[in-house]
Amino acid sequence: MKILANENFPKASIQWLRERHVDIISVGEHYSGSKDEEVMNLAIQENRTILTFDRDYGELIFKKGYKPLAGVVYFRWNSFTPEAPGQFIHELLTNADVQLTGNFSVIDENFIIRQRKI
Repeated sequence: MKILANENFPKASIQWLRERHVDIISVGEHYSGSKDEEVMNLAIQENRTILTFDRDYGELIFKKGYKPLAGVVYFRWNSFTPEAPGQFIHELLTNADVQLTGNFSVIDENFIIRQRKI
C-alpha cells in the first residue's frame, strides 16, 4: 500500500513506517503548505491512502465529490506519542480484517474504527 501522510501527521510516525519499508510520502516534506484539495488530488493521482488528523477530508469526499479510491484514514486522537499513529497504521496494514482501500476510516481515541465506503 502506498501512503500519503498529511502535514499534520507526526514526523516520528512517518520515520517509524519508513524503517519498516512502508511506501510513504510526507506532504510536510515535499508539498508543504498545500491545500487539502491539492493533497486529495495528489493522493488520487498516485493512488495513495491519506493519513490525516484533519476532519475536512470527510467533507471533501462526501460533500464535494472527491474519490480517493485508495482511502483516507482520519485519526480523532488528542493525545498520543509521536510514533503511535504510525505503529497503529502498521498494525492495520498487517491485519487482514481491516480494509482501508476504498473507505473513509475514522479511528477514535479508543481505537474503534468506523468506516464508510467512498
